[in-house]
Amino acid sequence: MKKLVIALCFASLLLVSCEQKRTKGGQLLANYALVTIPAPDLTGITDNGKEVLNLYRFAADQADAIYWEQSFGSKAVFEDLQDPAEKAFVEVNYGPWNRIDDQAFLEGFGPKPAGARFYPEDMTDEEFQALDNPDKYSPYTLIRRANDGSLKVEWYHDAYQEQLKKMADILRAAADITIKESVRTYLLKKADALLSDDYYESDKAWLEMTDSKMDLVIGPNETIDDERYGIKASYGAYVLLKNLERTASLQSLTARLPELQASLPGDAIYHSFVPGAESNIFSCDAIYYGGYTNAGYKVIAINFPYDSRVQEEFGTRTILFDNIIREKFNRTVFPAGMILFEGADCAHLDANAFYWNIVFREVAKGLGVKETITGKGTVAAALGNEALTLEKAKSNVLGAYLCAREVEAHRVDALIMKQDVLATFVANIIRSTRFGFGDATGRANLLIYNYLSEQGAISRKASGKYGIDYALTEQAIADLGAHILKLQAMGDREAATEFVNKYAVVASAIKADIVNLELEKIPVDIRFTYEK
Repeated sequence: MKKLVIALCFASLLLVSCEQKRTKGGQLLANYALVTIPAPDLTGITDNGKEVLNLYRFAADQADAIYWEQSFGSKAVFEDLQDPAEKAFVEVNYGPWNRIDDQAFLEGFGPKPAGARFYPEDMTDEEFQALDNPDKYSPYTLIRRANDGSLKVEWYHDAYQEQLKKMADILRAAADITIKESVRTYLLKKADALLSDDYYESDKAWLEMTDSKMDLVIGPNETIDDERYGIKASYGAYVLLKNLERTASLQSLTARLPELQASLPGDAIYHSFVPGAESNIFSCDAIYYGGYTNAGYKVIAINFPYDSRVQEEFGTRTILFDNIIREKFNRTVFPAGMILFEGADCAHLDANAFYWNIVFREVAKGLGVKETITGKGTVAAALGNEALTLEKAKSNVLGAYLCAREVEAHRVDALIMKQDVLATFVANIIRSTRFGFGDATGRANLLIYNYLSEQGAISRKASGKYGIDYALTEQAIADLGAHILKLQAMGDREAATEFVNKYAVVASAIKADIVNLELEKIPVDIRFTYEK
């Protein structure tokens, strides 16, 4: 009997030991709540449309393959991983580095390259500046070493020729099948753009494609992965189904973009940009993510294209991912707020307020200023690597600013109060500081949190939980938005860097919040599985 007890104890210890080995990957993976994206409701979609939708997903898979090359390299390196949780976490991060802190979670890997695989790891800033080729500043080029060790520029359409040719062929096949002329035009122009790295015509065609229930957003768009210079764009894709009724209810906002632009805080000279007349807003369900869009935390809305020429001439398209917004609020924002806030402020956490905050955040991306008023070119070029952090912070605070004003004026189709807007905004900012300092989104949230704290808009109470001063919060987001607009308009890189360095820091209070939310097992974000 004694031997049996010893054997059972040994087995128990062995089980605990195995469990501990598994839990390192398991604990990391547990930070991302698993969300099943159901099979889409294709009611009203023709047989041709269903085939087009399948091809959209195949095209997204090609974007995914390219993104692996941009982010890490060969995915095959991880095939022999024994821990399923570690393997799944590699899939979440598209490599061995945790996107929250940029640290390797697998042994045998060094620090994450700041420039991903867009530049040689051993390239110096001096070498890059000395490279006499203006194409080095294109979002669609790689910097490589020539045989003699010097730097050279390689266009994306050459570097990823095999995958891009497949992607273009898939889009042309979809163009042959579709019965909608606007869709055919967009797909053919996008196919051409992928093979030339000239997206002007395809961006225009995309904005003109308003009569399709399905949408495909694909190509190199976001520059977040280029933490070195903030220039190079990553490939990603969204496959979407439009919510026609909700889209119709949102369209009234597009006619009011000049009015919303004029209502932004601060001196009007710092937001003199006039949005294009063809801007529109779609409400969609996301049914498939590929590439950059699927890496780390999940995007819940977009405002494209980024090309300032297209924005000024034609406008932008805002797309809300209704199903993902709902999942994100239920699984991360609401439970985090319930832990972080005192009771009175908890009562103002609201799903509709979260949705409308996101609506106006995306609208705000197309507002503000795109070109500096000091002759320094685009804001992105003038502010360099700080441009994206400030743009994301601007969009967040001005989105909340506009949303609060619209709710107070009873111009929002939801039963919410201004306090709901502000409390839900603050909860989302605090929980999003868990994204860390690793990329522009995390830095933007840290910047906003520290600014609000400094202004006394949010503060710790005796209970250890946050209290919100709603008047100070409203004033703080207006002041912060106005200051960022000024930095962008002036194109003052030194002032921008100083501002980001001052506020985008992980304060001790944030560290305590992160520990608190981890102990309560509140997910940092979500990850997807797809219903067959």
